[in-house]
Amino acid sequence: MNNIISVIVPAFNEEGNIDEFVRLFKEMTEKSKRQFELILVDDGSNDNTYDKIKASAEKYSFIKYKNHPYNIGLTEALQTGFSISTGDIFVFYPADLQYLPEDIPALVEPIFQGADVVTGWKQGKYKKKFVSSIYNYVSRKIFGLKVHDLNSVKAFKKDVIKDMFLRRDWHRYLVVLAADKGHRIEEVKIPLYERRWGKSKFSIFRIPIGVLDMLAVKTQISLLKKPLLYFGLFGSISFGFGIIIGLIALYLRYFHNLGFRPLLYLVILLLGMGLGLFMLGLLAEGLAAMKEELGVIRKKLDNIDNQLKK
Repeated sequence: MNNIISVIVPAFNEEGNIDEFVRLFKEMTEKSKRQFELILVDDGSNDNTYDKIKASAEKYSFIKYKNHPYNIGLTEALQTGFSISTGDIFVFYPADLQYLPEDIPALVEPIFQGADVVTGWKQGKYKKKFVSSIYNYVSRKIFGLKVHDLNSVKAFKKDVIKDMFLRRDWHRYLVVLAADKGHRIEEVKIPLYERRWGKSKFSIFRIPIGVLDMLAVKTQISLLKKPLLYFGLFGSISFGFGIIIGLIALYLRYFHNLGFRPLLYLVILLLGMGLGLFMLGLLAEGLAAMKEELGVIRKKLDNIDNQLKK
């Protein structure tokens, strides 16, 4: 590990915060004994954010930058930052100055003590606290994590995301996906401040999207690992009930001369559901196998790429 810390800062319409963020970042690096680089990614801003970033990069050698021609989202902006970073430790930090650069060393320190991922735990008052607390409570229950805050600043080793597939907006679940792979997770309290300039990008419409993403991630890390086990279990239950009810229907028909057409429909439904769930399980097993094979191929390609770079 080269011990360079790459602080990746996505920015969308943050022209009023860039100069101050860079100034505070420089102050932090002068006080810290660690080696830092600042990666600024303009995610298709329609104000002067990109001009501010370029001007800062001309002034300070520790800055690298990239811009997107249009806004494609925070997860994609982070991945762009990953691609141009040289450090073996990544830090995700927003540009809105609600988190100050002076707290980056505290966030990173557990990495040097053996942690693989460190997530911040917001301290202070903020507008989204009620929604955030519900989201984090549900997330802890669903994913079985002990951390208090999944949607905060993060520090993590480069290797953590090496084989991680991040879909759009899945940056929120980086800690969950890392824990699923067995990485050691730590938590650090980080102060949160009021936004000094600009508007929050949070929208009420992100709540249902977040819930659906949560279910998708849960499916990814549980159901798709052994899909036939889950589908087969429920398929067996449905098929079993169908057979039992079918036998009862036959008994009533031939021994008591009682026929119930709705009972016949129920038998057909249960048997059909059972067979359908088994078929879905088999299809999902094929998809899971393809996913694993693609992961192996990706690792081989990464090894070849690293050898070529050497």
